[in-house]
Amino acid sequence: MDSLAASTTMLTCSSKLHHYPPRSFRFLSFSLPIFHKLAICPRFLKKSPNHSIFTVRSSSSITAKPSSEFQKKGSGGQEQDNKLRALREIFTRPGVNIDAYIIPSQDAHQSEFIAECYMRRVYISGFTGSAGTAVVTKNKAALWTDGRYFLQAEKQLNSCWDLMRAGNMGVPTPSQWLNTVLEPGCRIGIDPFLFSSDAAKEFKEDISKGNHELVLLYDFNLVDEIWKESRPKPPKEPIRLHDLKYAGVDVSSKLSCLRSELRNAGASAIVISMLDEIAWLLNLRGNDVQHSPVMYAYLVVEIDGAKLFVDDTKVTPEVMEHLTNAGIELRAYESILSEIESLAAKGANLWLDTSSVNAAIANAYEAACYKYPWNSATKSRKKRTANLDSNGQSGGPCAVYRSSPVALSKAVKNDSELEGMRNCHLRDAAALAQFWAWLEDEIQRGAVLTEVEVADKLLEFRSHQDGFLDTSFDTISGSGANGAIIHYKPESDSCSTVDGKKLFLLDSGGQYIDGTTDITRTVHFGEPSARERECFTRVLQGHIALDQAVFPENTPGFVLDAFARSSLWKVGLDYRHGTGHGVGAALNVHEGPHSISFRFGNLTPLLPGMIVSNEPGYYEDHNFGIRIENLLYVKEEDTPNRFGGIGYLGFEKLTFVPIQTKLVDISLLSVVEVEWLNSYHLQVWEKVQPLVDGSARQWLWNNTQPLTKLSTIST
Repeated sequence: MDSLAASTTMLTCSSKLHHYPPRSFRFLSFSLPIFHKLAICPRFLKKSPNHSIFTVRSSSSITAKPSSEFQKKGSGGQEQDNKLRALREIFTRPGVNIDAYIIPSQDAHQSEFIAECYMRRVYISGFTGSAGTAVVTKNKAALWTDGRYFLQAEKQLNSCWDLMRAGNMGVPTPSQWLNTVLEPGCRIGIDPFLFSSDAAKEFKEDISKGNHELVLLYDFNLVDEIWKESRPKPPKEPIRLHDLKYAGVDVSSKLSCLRSELRNAGASAIVISMLDEIAWLLNLRGNDVQHSPVMYAYLVVEIDGAKLFVDDTKVTPEVMEHLTNAGIELRAYESILSEIESLAAKGANLWLDTSSVNAAIANAYEAACYKYPWNSATKSRKKRTANLDSNGQSGGPCAVYRSSPVALSKAVKNDSELEGMRNCHLRDAAALAQFWAWLEDEIQRGAVLTEVEVADKLLEFRSHQDGFLDTSFDTISGSGANGAIIHYKPESDSCSTVDGKKLFLLDSGGQYIDGTTDITRTVHFGEPSARERECFTRVLQGHIALDQAVFPENTPGFVLDAFARSSLWKVGLDYRHGTGHGVGAALNVHEGPHSISFRFGNLTPLLPGMIVSNEPGYYEDHNFGIRIENLLYVKEEDTPNRFGGIGYLGFEKLTFVPIQTKLVDISLLSVVEVEWLNSYHLQVWEKVQPLVDGSARQWLWNNTQPLTKLSTIST
């Protein structure tokens, strides 16, 4: 049988779902089909007939290298050692009996940012980066993370752990490592709520090469067992409505479009587990996860109804009325598995996005389907079109394996969402003008400020803007060498002071009632070196090249990634992160399915209305970091030709904050690049100056003055 539920050893499944929700440990590559823009609004994902229904993302690009020769052992070694010892003691319990345990970063909803009570990998390892996977055997512990976090992990991991640098050549993936360090025939445990169905299946196949068995531990999470009373409580923050003037489309219309997609696909129900998809579809926002306005919930949408699985103590009377009017019933969060089994029992064809739905849910449906004698068709994971009655039911249950239709609809912003994003970016720019004017003045006066104090002051300026709710991620405030830590998070007890003689990188963002911002600027308060200026200018050239790109419709983002790297490549430089990520409208600061990255597995085309970051960079370990980031949205371009009868697309800027010209080596810029910078600064002045006054207005004026490139005349 080709079912993980049937072929993998499982422990007793409790009728009560964990009160924690469970993503894959794969953090480098995605493999998605090309989707086509729909003519309706809101747009829902349609599957190209030229691509397979079931897509498994490959983890073959994950390579790592132990860092024992460079690794700085973190503090708290004895505490971490005790945690590992306690975890390993559980390995031998009756009903567990495993030789290794995998601890991913994600919650049950494959979230990048998660509530504190679900930060199990952070608790067991001490590494606080948002991406990583911990693997613990009876005598070894290793942690995989990507290039954004190498330096951070070196600082935070102690001698109990080996750092595995994913993305570097010549070292194993987690499964390859386990196949090497374990004797054949071992049992490797996972919490099936914490892995997507695809990730669990792929991992099972990989470790089978070492003759190992994947064990799904349903009843409890091993880290929770040792965390005990010190584990933070699950969030209980109230849910709020997202006003229609910002959402642009009402819930009933969104559900109607989704149900049309279900009928067309031969499905009678869909389970949605991604938190931002639920929030977008229902025009709701939450406060369960810091920086991300989402609530922990599952959503099941059927042809004739819908159920929201959520802690009802979070549901206010206003929200309850909103849900009732949209025909949505409430159910207990913990009852999702029993609902999935009930759907199979009544013959529902369930749409499953196995790249995001956790293995526990997918297995529950597949196992329930096998209880019925007429379900032999469900044993195939190939696409099938069910014979449905008027209610979307068939003679027997069968799964429809497709990417979530909500993801693309959410990514393609409507006019109201784009308007909200434009407006909040201007208010955000005003706050940043006030902040940079203050910081430059403080540094010039000789003030001693820590990276944390600077980040806190920026939060203060933002909090004075209308509609401000929260930061959209932890502010990256890095002076000198700390700027080279790509996702650096300063801590009060260990951060540096802002050194006026070194580069300072500030990556920050805000959550507003009408939109989400994300911006990076790199500055120097003194006299930058020639090396710093050259590196900064080459990063700027890449930023300009991507901003000016014009490309055919249906172009996936990876095609554009080289535009941003070309100037760096010319002198043998590069950076270890993608160039652009999607951004939600008053939602998650990182969203898919699109991106601009060197990882060419993501074939999702860039479509008009999508928002994407433009953030090339350059980092010299233990020295400095440079990044320049604006947000853009994709728009149609009026080109003089339409080769092949297709349209062409380009970008429009959302971010309007000056780029420090002191760091620009103008001799490296072309005339066209100088014109771009001057035009951008003119737009910044015209759009932002009405929103500021006093020193902030003067700072804005000083930092938007045009540059002049003198032509070289041969004699």
